[in-house]
Amino acid sequence: MIPKLHYIAEGNSSEEIIENIQKACSSGIELVRLSLENVFKSKSLALAKKAREITSYFQTRLIIEDNYKIAKDVKADGVHFTKLNADFTKARIHLYNWQIIGATANTLQESEILVDNNIDYITLSPFRNSKLDQDIKTLGLNGFSLITEALKTETPILGEGEITVEDIPSILKTGISGVAISEAISANFDSIKEFHQLLKASSIDEKRHTF
Repeated sequence: MIPKLHYIAEGNSSEEIIENIQKACSSGIELVRLSLENVFKSKSLALAKKAREITSYFQTRLIIEDNYKIAKDVKADGVHFTKLNADFTKARIHLYNWQIIGATANTLQESEILVDNNIDYITLSPFRNSKLDQDIKTLGLNGFSLITEALKTETPILGEGEITVEDIPSILKTGISGVAISEAISANFDSIKEFHQLLKASSIDEKRHTF
């Protein structure tokens, strides 16, 4: 089962990222997504190992963004691809058969590609644009609804992108199963409980890839 609430760990340094993961786990988060994009390659594996150590202690799932080799090295629960140019087949072959693959999509066409590649869950992004993503199409409630209705898939679909606690009731009406949150949780780790309550703290069926 895939938790409905994912925390995308953030921080201005490796130390702050680890500190935020610790706080999120202590506050009851069930899945942490770790990006290594802004971390020096020489420190990426060490950061991932430390994140795995913390999440294992709390029995929290850990998903590594984009780097499936590190995801396997630290025995994370899976990998999340943020770009469609990823080699999903190669990743499947490399990973353990119990590790999952998630990926981000911005359009119906991209979502269909992910479904065709038997991705375990899809994250639609962005719900809102951040200051850093002005060139990416904002999906909003209408975009979420149109894509989930058109896909007609059993693959879990989550929402991402500047989502707040106040957005959850409306988002759930679009067919979205859960959400991936960064800033709203980092600003207030107590909000994890509120997100869980609104999402009914239940898990969504995980569509496993069969070999």
